[in-house]
Amino acid sequence: MRDLALSYVARFASTGARLEAYLARKLKERGTAIDADGREVRIDVPALVARLIALGYVDDAAYARMRTRDLGARGYGARRVDQALWAAGVDEAIRTETAPGEAASRRAAALMARKRRLGPFGAGAEGDADPLDIRKAREKAVAAMLRAGHDYEHVRFILDAAEPDDVEAWVEEAADEEGCEGSW
Repeated sequence: MRDLALSYVARFASTGARLEAYLARKLKERGTAIDADGREVRIDVPALVARLIALGYVDDAAYARMRTRDLGARGYGARRVDQALWAAGVDEAIRTETAPGEAASRRAAALMARKRRLGPFGAGAEGDADPLDIRKAREKAVAAMLRAGHDYEHVRFILDAAEPDDVEAWVEEAADEEGCEGSW
């Protein structure tokens, strides 16, 4: 079981909870272990996971930082990042500590709008377009960004922005307030 755990953590970035669930599933699939004397061996999965955590092979905080950075770079908002970390079994204290700040949240929202061609990054509404179609498109854009975990205030600002430069200035403003890089 130890070799299976080491193989898993060597291949995948994981949390202690995910590793424990994986090992429990493998133990259930393979049945009980029997030693050379034919006796059933009880495997203490939580102790094995605790040992790997103590050795530094599994680090929930490092996993949370990596996952937060990766999801933000894909355009997901803070709420979606928190849900992903919760599903991975990361403690609330670590999730709170690694939560994206205002600048990162704005950067992710702007990135998603740019990738999905929403708001000022889109082709733009034509002057003779049907107001109902414009409204439906806006509602669809709002729903997509909210599902991605963005704050409604961020979504509203981006969709109401007239030019992409307005969004870039908004992102840089938050980055300047936090004292970090504003490039995205």
